[in-house]
Parts: sequence; C-alpha cells; structure tokens
Amino acid sequence: MHISANFDSGNIQIIQAETPDDIKLAINRDNNSEFFQWFHFRLQSTPFETHNFTLTGLDKSAYPGGWQGYSVAVSYDREEWFRVDAEFDGQSLSFSFTPEHDMVYFAYFAPYSYERHLDLIAQAQTSFDCRHKLLGQTLDGRDMSLLIIGEPREDRKSVWITARQHPGETMAEWCAEGLITRLLDDQDGLARALLDEAVFYIVPNMNPDGSVRGHLRTNAVGANLNREWATPTAERSPEVLYVLEEMRATGVDMYLDLHGDEALPYNFVAGSEGVPSYDERMQHLESIFKQALLNATPEFQTQHGYPVDKPGEADLTIASNAVAEGFNCMAFTLEMPFKDNADLPDPAYGWSPQRSMQLGEDLLVAVRAVLAELR
Repeated sequence: MHISANFDSGNIQIIQAETPDDIKLAINRDNNSEFFQWFHFRLQSTPFETHNFTLTGLDKSAYPGGWQGYSVAVSYDREEWFRVDAEFDGQSLSFSFTPEHDMVYFAYFAPYSYERHLDLIAQAQTSFDCRHKLLGQTLDGRDMSLLIIGEPREDRKSVWITARQHPGETMAEWCAEGLITRLLDDQDGLARALLDEAVFYIVPNMNPDGSVRGHLRTNAVGANLNREWATPTAERSPEVLYVLEEMRATGVDMYLDLHGDEALPYNFVAGSEGVPSYDERMQHLESIFKQALLNATPEFQTQHGYPVDKPGEADLTIASNAVAEGFNCMAFTLEMPFKDNADLPDPAYGWSPQRSMQLGEDLLVAVRAVLAELR
C-alpha cells in the first residue's frame, strides 16, 4: 500500500498508513497561511480490499461546517469523479472505500489540472473570435493568461469574468470552461448574438500558483487574492494587480467572479448592495440577471446565500465589490457548492465538473439579458 500526493494540486500528510483498515491522514496548510481544506492524493494498493480513511484535525480547517453532509470525490481514471459517503464527528472525516483497481485518486472536488488549464488557453486562442494576452507572471513564474473573445469596439460592452481566485475552488474553472466553449461555438446563436454586442475578457485561473501547490485559498506567498483588490502589489498579489490594470484599460460594464462555497449546498450569487455607489440602476440590473438565470436553469436559486451587506458597509477588498464601486457596474460573485445542489441532488456524482460547465453555458443567457438593459 502506498499513498502519495507529489503531483499537480496534490495535498496530503500521512499520519498512519500501516494497514488498510486504519489509515490516518491530515491536510497541509496553504503556504504562509492558516487555511487548509483542499486535499488530493493517490492510493496504490490491493484491489477489492476495504480501506478505512480518517482525515484528522478538521475542526481547525478553514470551514469546519463544510464537512457536514460532504461526500469525497473519487476517480480511477482522473476523468470521471464519483462520490463516496463520509461521516464527520466535528474533528475528523471518516470514509471507507474498496477499490476495484490498483490505483485510485481522492480529492476534495474534481481537480482542474494546470495542464488542462494550458490546453484550454491554447485551444481557445485558435478560434477566429479569440486571442490570448499575457498579463504577466505570477510569483512562481507562471503565466497570467487573459482570453479576449470578440472584437473590441466603441459600441460594444466590456464583460469581465474571472475564476478561481481561490485555487481549491476548481468548480470555478470548470464553469469558466463551459462558458468559454459555448461562447466560441460559431453554430450557437446566443454566442453569435453576444459577440455582436460585447467583448468578453476572461481569466480562467486567477491563481495558477496556488492551484499547482494544492492550496485551498491563497497564492504562492499566502495572499488571499479575494482580499487584495483595494491595494494589490507586485510583491504580494501581482495576479490582482495585472487584472486591475487591464480592467482600467478596457473599462468594465459587467463583472462575474466565479467561486465555490464549502458549506452551502446551492448555487447562488452575492451582489454589491453594500458598496457606496449602489443605486436603483445596479439593483435593477442585478434583478434582471438573477431572473434570467432562474429562467435558464433549475440549478440556480435565490433563497439561500450570504447575508446582504448593509448600505456603505461592503468590503472593498473583495473583487466584486471593488469592481462594482470602481467601474459603477453590475458585479456578482457566483458561488457553486463543493457538496451537491440540495435542490437537485445527485448521490452518485454530487455537484460535478459537468454540471459546473453547464452552468457556465447557462450564465450567458443571463449576461445577454443584462446587456439588453445596457444598450
């Protein structure tokens, strides 16, 4: 029996692994940070023998409530990720699994690899409607890639979409992939109509360093990028610095920041009600977006979500708030579950890459509804 995590986005610490019936593991913290929740490891062992796992110390994890009702993502081929039930006692997560093959992978959510990220960028930029722009390098020397979809013109709106500021929230990049794929489908009428009205500026992965390092929430030096939007620096948060500089060059008429939530088993959005410039116009645009997305997919809902900020009390270090205030535009944080959508549960797969990608496609329906109001 062998357990390893020395690969892209791998994260596990072996406490005890002498016999299959009593395997104790822990999750490593993000570098220079107290955050930990993301895990991703491989087991090589004897097929058809039951293995009992315990992830320890989770009462100190970033979101202990996220382990209640959580099911572990498991895969043999790293393509299909199914779910295995687990139990949380307030401190440890326990689950049993009997592998059918010699090798099996376990993860907090289906990983989105750096190689797949590079493939997404490379394939997208071959489209007639898309070009790639290098914004700069991360602290670990990786490229910050921007996809520009559509032809920039004065009569076209600028729609910005960022994903995966928190690297462990891999559903965000799965969602971005679905959105990009549909937007580049020249046989899709909605995509063609959108590109007549707007230019899309998409950063599929805001945090490639944290992604590769197996972090939950921070970049290479432990910065939570979604708390860096007020005063980003080249030394601590160049990822945000580059994107903000480009936003100022292009302008922003609409912004979506794609995320995942550990605890809430729903898809929902967080608006900008607390920013100083929030007014009836912003409120109207938010309502248009939400109603259009409700009409487009039953995967979305508005009953469950975060508490609404009081007027003038928004945290302007958060991306959607900073962009809403800085560009006087509609800006949303979209949250997807790590667990499942409680409104449409799927015990076998939970919330999945496929559902994340489909939601990305459906988001374009709501984007067009808002663009119609901006004409």
